[in-house]
Amino acid sequence: MHSPLSKRDWRLAHGRSLCLGPRGLIMAIINVTPDSFSDGGRNYSRDAAVENALRAVEEGAEIIDVGGESTRPGAAEVTAEEEQARVVPVIAELARRSDVIISVDTYRASTAEAAVGAGAHIINDVHGLQREPDIAKVAAATGAGLVIMHTGRGREKLPDVIDDQFLFLRQSLEIADQAGVDPAQIVLDPGFGFNKETVDDNMQLMARLSQMHALGYPLLVGTSRKRFLGTITGREAAGRDAATAATTVLTRMKGAAIFRVHDVAFNRDALMVADAMLAAASASEETSQ
Repeated sequence: MHSPLSKRDWRLAHGRSLCLGPRGLIMAIINVTPDSFSDGGRNYSRDAAVENALRAVEEGAEIIDVGGESTRPGAAEVTAEEEQARVVPVIAELARRSDVIISVDTYRASTAEAAVGAGAHIINDVHGLQREPDIAKVAAATGAGLVIMHTGRGREKLPDVIDDQFLFLRQSLEIADQAGVDPAQIVLDPGFGFNKETVDDNMQLMARLSQMHALGYPLLVGTSRKRFLGTITGREAAGRDAATAATTVLTRMKGAAIFRVHDVAFNRDALMVADAMLAAASASEETSQ
């Protein structure tokens, strides 16, 4: 099995790529929404969103993830037109002002196509291609990187958290394959907090995360300020960055490659420590052989 810490090129749109494996990468969250659970309204204008994205790049983010519809439980859906009106101007302006890698957080094929046309390099689908399967065709046609997330929402789940990951994500990977997506474009996200009802569900998934490498793809983790961290710590969303950084370190040690977070600087520092320890451990192993 390919080591999750070995170099692996992630193929993206517009001829770009990212090297995954040896060093953990930060994906910064920019929600262009009025109602996201942690930062709703903070980036609800093009200028504010772009300025906060550029600040995240200065703090160490390699990827900016732009979303136009809240994914918190119970959030109201927006139309495709409204979603695109929110995200496309931000992506276009960010692409004009920076060479940072840009991701669009959407499950809609039409929004994904418009976003990549505006300069996005990655499509990040929280429904794992199973809400609008044509989104996989957009990834295949554009060469965009594709984040396929597991979700338990709206369906019956298997009782074992890893068994359910494999069941759902294998279905998603079949959709991607049928659409002609190159495996080098794909990253998987276990979807912490997405209908993992209890703290134990999420912690079991974290404890057993290394089992997911059997699927053969790099992993992206999004635990930032999630409700299960609030249950553990007793803190409201804005006070969960220390707990988030702890999960960043723990999941990096399990081989995760990308970390989707609200507070870039805090998690960047935590990740640098984790990477330094992994490098020391690797050097020690080489010396002892």
